[in-house]
Amino acid sequence: MEYRLRPHPQMPRIYLYQDPVDFRKSFRSLAAIVEQELGHNPFEGALYAFTNRRRDKIKLLYWEDNGFVLYYKSLAEEKFHWPGGEEELVSLTGQQINWLLDGYDIGAMKGHRKLQYEAT
Repeated sequence: MEYRLRPHPQMPRIYLYQDPVDFRKSFRSLAAIVEQELGHNPFEGALYAFTNRRRDKIKLLYWEDNGFVLYYKSLAEEKFHWPGGEEELVSLTGQQINWLLDGYDIGAMKGHRKLQYEAT
């Protein structure tokens, strides 16, 4: 049986930091980015995702009751498909962060466009 350490799909607040960060940064430095650059309180239980310049590593930062949890994944050969955009921070669902960890391009995963008609 295979077990994975992953964010829960129902996790309510997940944020993806767009800019690459220096992966020598510890949890303290990442929490400082959350607080100083994003204006969020890193102790409120949201999950923050960071990547390096090559997009082959990911760090997830989460405050759990009495300390930070730092999840680190380094890909052996491929890259994470980090969504682009103008915003500094992108909000994700628990399902989307797990898709990202699995290698899916969540930026390309779009449903059908919604249509509105006023007459038949």
